Amino acid sequence: MKKENTNYDKSNVLLPASKLPQAEPKKRDFRQTAQWRIFRIMAEFIEGFQFLADFKKTVTFFGSARFPEDNPHYKKARKLANLLGKAGFTIITGGGPGIMEAANRGAYEAKNHSVGLNIQLPYEQRINKYVKKGIGFHYFFTRKVILSYSAQAYVYFPGGFGTLDEFFEIITLIQTKKIVPKIPVICVGKEYWDPILKWIDKDVYGKFKAIDKEDEKIYTVVDSPEEAFKIIKASKKRTPWI
Repeated sequence: MKKENTNYDKSNVLLPASKLPQAEPKKRDFRQTAQWRIFRIMAEFIEGFQFLADFKKTVTFFGSARFPEDNPHYKKARKLANLLGKAGFTIITGGGPGIMEAANRGAYEAKNHSVGLNIQLPYEQRINKYVKKGIGFHYFFTRKVILSYSAQAYVYFPGGFGTLDEFFEIITLIQTKKIVPKIPVICVGKEYWDPILKWIDKDVYGKFKAIDKEDEKIYTVVDSPEEAFKIIKASKKRTPWI
């Protein structure tokens, strides 16, 4: 059977394009618009800043989400958070497993504030059971801002791309004086951090002169929870940077 040519009317007259039957336009999901995303971003910032406003003497922990509780770095993070918690510091993490869980666990066992700023990831991220006060984020960059907000010190345990991203972001903010005064940035675990920091000294500074020698003083490498605790305990109280 011959298919009817819909480009002609009943009088067999060729119709202009404007008269041809038109498919109904697809309805656009307003949640995918730029305007909606902007409002969602604003809401995450407002909620995040308001959430942290009541916490004092905060220390933010970073590190791998993949370390189980028998991992040496997990144990060190737990111990450091416990020492800090008993000294009156609020512990803030990304709220997930691994190092984040260890730090929240140490704070929980010290009976002090154990805070988690969570983000949903396909496989690794779940809120750990030691978070007593938490909030969730959709966007990585809004979460990173809130993680850095008003912390008195930043502690970095070994981790993957996310940990390294957060490390370089914070030291860049300190280097460019977007975070003032200078806040302790403590890298725990010489076996992990020494090769990275030696590369910075040998190549980034030494070979390419892409940073100043003074920039290498932004961070400190330690091996034990006790060393990190001593630095943090002696640090100056910090007020929010916005």
